[in-house]
Amino acid sequence: MQKYRMYIDGKEVDSSSGRWFDSFNPYTGEPWAQVAEGSADDVDRAVRVAHRAFSEGSWPELTASQRGLLLHKLGDLLARDAKKLAELEVRDNGKLIAEMQGQLNYIPNWYYYFGGLADKIQGATLPLDKKGYFNFTRHEPLGVVAAITPWNSPLLILSMKLAPALAAGNTVVIKPSEFTSASTLEFVKLFEEAGFPPGVVNVVTGFGKDVGTPLVTHPLVKKVAFTGSDSTGRQINELAAKSFKRVTLELGGKSPNIVFADAKLDDAVNGAVAGIFAATGQTCIAGSRLLLQDSIYDSFMDKLLSMAKTARMGDPMSLQTQVGPVTTRPQYDKVLSYIDIAKKEGAKLVLGGGAATRPECGKGWFVEPTVFTEVDNKMRIAQEEVFGPVLSVIRFKDEEEALAIANDVRFGLGSGVWTNDIGRAIRMSERIQAGTVWINTYRAVSYLSPFGGYKDSGLGHENGMDAVREYLQVKSVWINTGAATANPFVMR
Repeated sequence: MQKYRMYIDGKEVDSSSGRWFDSFNPYTGEPWAQVAEGSADDVDRAVRVAHRAFSEGSWPELTASQRGLLLHKLGDLLARDAKKLAELEVRDNGKLIAEMQGQLNYIPNWYYYFGGLADKIQGATLPLDKKGYFNFTRHEPLGVVAAITPWNSPLLILSMKLAPALAAGNTVVIKPSEFTSASTLEFVKLFEEAGFPPGVVNVVTGFGKDVGTPLVTHPLVKKVAFTGSDSTGRQINELAAKSFKRVTLELGGKSPNIVFADAKLDDAVNGAVAGIFAATGQTCIAGSRLLLQDSIYDSFMDKLLSMAKTARMGDPMSLQTQVGPVTTRPQYDKVLSYIDIAKKEGAKLVLGGGAATRPECGKGWFVEPTVFTEVDNKMRIAQEEVFGPVLSVIRFKDEEEALAIANDVRFGLGSGVWTNDIGRAIRMSERIQAGTVWINTYRAVSYLSPFGGYKDSGLGHENGMDAVREYLQVKSVWINTGAATANPFVMR
């Protein structure tokens, strides 16, 4: 099997323990590669290297424009290798080649955008109420940033953290998911070719308790950027708070996808399918709760089920496949357990409901596209993140009831509204408690648009101009231009 070593100080290195762990192909259910199993010692080495690169050498001597040019060059190299990296991600996480190729073709834009933003980071001169002083602000990098990424879209989610962190002048230690480390380890090889100094970007692979926790608690790490489950995010936030580390946390969701009677139903059906069955439901913004207005409920469900029944499952490397496998065996088991929970709670199963046994699914970790109706919003299936191809359908009568149901969860990441009434669209967007509201579309993202959550869905934002501020600290500088020396025992 192919072996992937860690990346520290511009070199591929073995773990201090010499141990390896298997990475599995979700389509075959078999291991295809081995990855170095890191430890706290490896974390300490990587963080100290990153701290040295931040404090001395060529990286802190670069101008902001020069940093931007390096990011632009990295984007070019990523675009060049997009096909290879997309295929690697499919092999490692089982998502469709059609989606991953599209993602990899799009990801270079993060490095172009934030590369262009690097020398637009500006302080300000401030008018004061005191004569004889000049005051201005500087925006400075934090230091070493820990980037902890999930298994569902490794390079896309890494880029949301890495591009603004580097544009701001920080150095980074990456801890990818132990389930999908390969694409990150291939990607970071491009940094030397792009001209980045050694130690600016490092990768330590391994498990949460051995790598993640030591990384979050390391005294030289000044910021943690994490995407993953809300339970892990809560633990990271608590650990980071002990040493006053900054955090950006993009956590789970239980997003409502709301369809009103005046919507274009065919478009809304497509949006409902895209919201839950695309990426096998393994997205934090999955539209896992479909809210349907009473008057269109039956006709909408007929259209939805007709489309969902035609979903083609199988090899994610095939452009014909529409639903791929669940990425990890533990997640596969979790999704099946939630289907059992929904049945016991009294939800009505109208599609799917178990492991896929179609010949084209082979030995992979496939779950049939599953739809439950007669769901009460208090059920666990409607309140807890399943992270799989499982849809809960809930009726509503009017706007007020739709809003009450939509907001009656502890998450607030994404949401969808389908209506031809512009007034209703605006009212809903104002009152839905979620970081993103899609109107007559779903699951659209851009490096230009801020992305973050309300409530238990996280802290801080990624993407857009605001993202770079998450990796900066503000310094106020006072200059005496001629003010007379005052009483030293009194504040000036």
